[in-house]
Amino acid sequence: MIVDIHGRPLERETLKEQQTSRLSQLHSEYADHPSNGLTPPRLAQILRAAEQGDIRAQCELFQDMEEKDAHLLAEIGKRRRALTTIEWQVAPPRNPTPTEKAEAEWLNEMLQDLGDFEDLLFDMLDAIGKGFSCIELDWQLVGREWMPAAFNYRESSWFQLDPQTRTELRLRDGTPEGEALNPFGWIVHQHKAKSGYVARGGLYRVLAWPYLFKNYAVRDLAEFLEVYGLPLRLGKYPPGASAQEKATLLRAVVSIGHNAAGIIPEGMAIDFKEAAKGTHEPFDWMVQWAEKSMSKAILGGTLTSQADGKSATHALGAVHNEVRHDLLRSDAKQVATSLRQYLLYPLLVLNKGGERDPRRLPRFQFDLVEAEDLGVYAEALPKLVTAGMQIPASWAHDKLRIPLPNGKEPILGKLVGAEQGAAAARVAALKTQQPADPLDDLAEQLAGDWQPVAALAEPVQQLLARCKTLEEFRDRLPEIIPQLDVDDLAELIAQGMFAANLAGRSGAA
Repeated sequence: MIVDIHGRPLERETLKEQQTSRLSQLHSEYADHPSNGLTPPRLAQILRAAEQGDIRAQCELFQDMEEKDAHLLAEIGKRRRALTTIEWQVAPPRNPTPTEKAEAEWLNEMLQDLGDFEDLLFDMLDAIGKGFSCIELDWQLVGREWMPAAFNYRESSWFQLDPQTRTELRLRDGTPEGEALNPFGWIVHQHKAKSGYVARGGLYRVLAWPYLFKNYAVRDLAEFLEVYGLPLRLGKYPPGASAQEKATLLRAVVSIGHNAAGIIPEGMAIDFKEAAKGTHEPFDWMVQWAEKSMSKAILGGTLTSQADGKSATHALGAVHNEVRHDLLRSDAKQVATSLRQYLLYPLLVLNKGGERDPRRLPRFQFDLVEAEDLGVYAEALPKLVTAGMQIPASWAHDKLRIPLPNGKEPILGKLVGAEQGAAAARVAALKTQQPADPLDDLAEQLAGDWQPVAALAEPVQQLLARCKTLEEFRDRLPEIIPQLDVDDLAELIAQGMFAANLAGRSGAA
């Protein structure tokens, strides 16, 4: 029997059909947009209902907040997209066996071939704001291997909480309990943006109030700008005027402010008072307060988002950027844990079989190590080595993010003594001499790089040393022909002919 990471048994028939395909009512739903006409009492009611297990209105409100607030969308987009640009790999557990190493390599190849894997990471991080994100897996059988054909993001409003514990996410199927999620059918990512159970774990619960107050400020600013600079119009009607005459006067008073023209019945008058005064600063202050609160909650600071020109400095910006890096590390670890449980584990169980110890699963790792300052280390390491400190080469390579050579590729070497002086002399000569014929430079370069000749000559010289006469040497020459590798020599000749052709064309031009 195959069980998932939580011990729930798998029915293989569920792999052939997505669970939501049987819940057609969810696909035909339209959002209620609770942000329309949102007030403080209505917002408190939505948040309270979510705490009691009904999270639909809260999830729809959070979706409206992203669509209607450009600043909120930009800030949460920075945090979500940051992780999609980081290199990643699947690593075996500690002290791995050969089988565990092979499985980690197989998972690496499998995930690298998935074209929409970056989209999966982005959709998983929707949980930062809403508290959770559910991606439905569409499995397909390719040859003899099960692999996900697509990662389908499902709206958070499709889910509810179980009425007993309010911690388990279930699909809304019209029943009070909801439908439990199928094993191996979902990637469920619950993000700890703040402590609390699922309904209160999303960051948008904190941002809902700044969003609401900002909307009030923007609305009031629009009303202020509509009448700013326009004089107060006061209509006067005589005693005994009918309701129709009063309505006619009111329409004239309203339209004359914008149209600069209007008509009123005889005997009535319009008195123009002083133009409307005021300032936009209180509204701007409220909008800035709301946006700064959002930036602090999402990115941990404000100087990486917008600067006021007064308190913004490069040093403070660097500090705030370090806070963003801490958030990135936290997001990466939480996403890696969910991928390990809901993607790596199913892939191994379905394709490699066998019982799995969750403690020995491969690990999904993001490369979050930043390279150190090369200049600082280049100056400090030689001094420390000269002082007698023993520094492992692997440690220096890890710090500077410089990969170790694989043994076959050329490496940079250190010039010492006469070589360093000769190199300096060549550089000085090149700076002072006149431009030379490119063919002469090419001949000198090829002559100085004629390394394969030495490799070919070594077996010949060894045979010559063993022979006593030239006739014996001549007769035994065919014996060493299989030992001669002419590939490097042929490659060098081909490069020389190609470079000579280009140099000749360049000189002719």
